[in-house]
Amino acid sequence: MGLWARLTRVFRASTGAALDRIENPELVLQQTIRDMRDRVPELNNSVAQVMATERLLIKNSENLEKQVVELDSKIKASVKMGRDDIATAYIGQLQQAQIDMERTGGQLEHASLASKQALKARDNYVLNMKKRTAEAMQLISAAKQAKLQEQLAQTMETFNIGDDASTFNEMREKIDRRVAAAEAKLQLGASNVDTQMQDIEREAMDIQLQDKLLEYKQSMGMLGSGSSTSSKQIGTGSTEKSDEHVLDDVIVNEINEAKQSN
Repeated sequence: MGLWARLTRVFRASTGAALDRIENPELVLQQTIRDMRDRVPELNNSVAQVMATERLLIKNSENLEKQVVELDSKIKASVKMGRDDIATAYIGQLQQAQIDMERTGGQLEHASLASKQALKARDNYVLNMKKRTAEAMQLISAAKQAKLQEQLAQTMETFNIGDDASTFNEMREKIDRRVAAAEAKLQLGASNVDTQMQDIEREAMDIQLQDKLLEYKQSMGMLGSGSSTSSKQIGTGSTEKSDEHVLDDVIVNEINEAKQSN
């Protein structure tokens, strides 16, 4: 095989492969339907011309028949009048008219047959076009369904590969790290020295408020002598009893006073 033949074969193969890739069956079928419909007016025009020829021959045949009848009457009248010369001339015209009528009859027969065939061909073409159009529409619908299924298959294939899943896992890991870091910062902030000092100050404030409450109760005579001694010891900072013991004594005294009053 020569070099040029091989190049030609490679070019044709490449061109055919490229056409197969870019050729859209749906668009091709739609264009085929349009082409078939566009041919209908042309076909109707051709059939109309054939039928017009037939009608023209029919008209000529009718005129020739009238002419033959008229020439026959003129020949008879000329013979009666003894004008053989005129009768002879009419006879020549009559013979020519009869020849033309016979030829026109043959043409009319062929034209009638051609007209019937043209009408039949047109009807067959229209019927075939409707059938092909219906088939094309079914194929187009099947092509659209196949395209949709291909897109769905590609989507499912992409999903199965795990690209989206890996993305979700990556984002979830980042968010978990941020949440863990935020919780750690919050825990550190809650356990720092400032927070501890605030807790100590709050506890000291509660102790002061309790001492103030005891002073009010003592000044109002609501506490007994034991409680007074205990409150003084608390005021002077005595270490014999802790604050909890003092509070317990106060509560006990209040309970005893409430019983006595009852």
